[in-house]
Amino acid sequence: QVQLVESGGGSVQTGGSLRLSCAASGRTFSSHAMGWFRQAPGKERELVAGISRSGVSTYYSDIAKGRFIISRDNAKNTVSLQMSGLKPEDTAHYYCAASPRVTIPTMPNRYDYWGQGTQVTVSS
Repeated sequence: QVQLVESGGGSVQTGGSLRLSCAASGRTFSSHAMGWFRQAPGKERELVAGISRSGVSTYYSDIAKGRFIISRDNAKNTVSLQMSGLKPEDTAHYYCAASPRVTIPTMPNRYDYWGQGTQVTVSS
C-alpha cells in the first residue's frame, strides 16, 4: 500500500517555473515506478513524465521534453517534477501515481496508487 500526497502547485505566469513534490508513505516506495500525470478540464489524463524504481530510467512525453525534469529520492520517499518554461496549455491538475511494474507505464490504468493532485495554473 502506497499513499501519495502532492504539493507545490500554484499560479504562475507564462515562462515561469514550479516544482511539484510527491511524498509517499509506506515501505514499498522504491519498488514502484512513479509517474506524474495531468488532466485539464474536458481532457483525458495524460502521462507527463515517469521514472523507474531506481531512478535510472526516465520517460518524458513530448509536452515535457526539454522543459520538465522528474527525479526521485528513495531514501526520502519522494518524487519531484521540476517544471520550467510553463505555458498556459500546461494548466491542469497534476497527479502523482505509483505502479508496481518494472518498466515505466504510460497508461493511467497501469498505476495502482494515486494522490489527490495539485493544481497548476499558468496565465498569459
